[in-house]
Amino acid sequence: MILVGNQRGGAKNLALHLMKDENERVEIHELRGFASTDLISAFQESYALSRGTRCRQHLFSLSLNPPPEESVAPSVFEDAIARIEAELGLTGQPRAVVFHEKNGRRHAHAVWCRIDADAMRAVPLPFTKRKLQDIARQIYLEQDWRMPRGFVRSGERDPRTYSLAEWQQAKRAKKDPAALKAMFQDCWAISDSRAGFALALRERGYILARGDRRGFVAVDRDGEVYAIARWVGIKTKQVRARLGDADTLPGTQAARAEAAKVVADRLREIREEQKASAKRSLKQLVENHRRLRAVQQAEAASLAKSQARRRVQENAERSGRLRTGLLGLLDRLTGRRKKTLAQIRFEETKAAERDCIESAALERRHSAESTSLQDRSTTLKQSFREALEELANDIRRYERGPPFEAPPKQRRDGRDLSERPRRRRRRDGPRMEP
Repeated sequence: MILVGNQRGGAKNLALHLMKDENERVEIHELRGFASTDLISAFQESYALSRGTRCRQHLFSLSLNPPPEESVAPSVFEDAIARIEAELGLTGQPRAVVFHEKNGRRHAHAVWCRIDADAMRAVPLPFTKRKLQDIARQIYLEQDWRMPRGFVRSGERDPRTYSLAEWQQAKRAKKDPAALKAMFQDCWAISDSRAGFALALRERGYILARGDRRGFVAVDRDGEVYAIARWVGIKTKQVRARLGDADTLPGTQAARAEAAKVVADRLREIREEQKASAKRSLKQLVENHRRLRAVQQAEAASLAKSQARRRVQENAERSGRLRTGLLGLLDRLTGRRKKTLAQIRFEETKAAERDCIESAALERRHSAESTSLQDRSTTLKQSFREALEELANDIRRYERGPPFEAPPKQRRDGRDLSERPRRRRRRDGPRMEP
């Protein structure tokens, strides 16, 4: 069933909403842990309790909607609510359960008070959506309801839709048996015919085939064979009842070859996409280098210009300190002019050192920027080269067929050892000498 839950306040509005007369029938199925006997007063108790904490969303409201075509007994709702309560950590919290019936269809609402009265704090509810979805999937499988496509996990992807990063991740990943079983159960739950089941498997990279013992199997992109009945967790006759006769399906070897061809074709597409991406990236790198050189040249020219302008201003200020006329003659006679010239020469030396330091700092920064850009370019080129080499190896591997198949053993003369007739074993025992 579809489970939708959220934290909220608004106790009175929620109670009024649950008691609306727009439904054909409204039943308060359970009111646990509250002193009040009506919904509005019970939720007001939760609000009063929350005033002793900082929690504003003191309620957790959950709706339980089964498939429209299913008639669900109250015990199924009760079991689902109990499992949700335990999973979310709300065990023992005050709870209200309301049943609604409309157009002959029953659904339920459950509301918990989140405030722990002993600790005076709100019960935390992390990852609520994921937990509710996992429980909903389990209920669909247990009740043998057709599962909505929104519940299907996307861990298994069709190799034809892989990107380069996804393909590399798929190669590194080790398959979890529990996740693999859930994937097969998902495909079974959302399909009601052989065509639908085969399509659901193909969307996840598996091909429905005929097993060696005339049963139904699935073959993945690496040629691994999975028995449908075993991985779905049902009996073989149930598989045959839905999927029919397996004789019209391809055998495992043909399915392996088809799966390998699908992967090889997609890898070729990825290789072409990677080549185009590399071409665009290298073009952008050249443009980045050009822009960086232009910026650095402009900065160097600007610094040289500002230093020259400052040097002219400082020289003019220093020259102004040398007096002329009678005062200049007096400075010469008293030795003041000599001291002034010495100070000017000292300031000119310091100014030149300052300009050199500024120019050197700018050069170091430009060198670091260029080195960093060059390093990024080298790393990017190397990554493209390695990715293309890896793709080429994978393409060659899949072009040879299923990657797990070993060539038949041969003798030195080229004959296949598997074709040699077996020698009959003597049944009368070893020959004894007289």
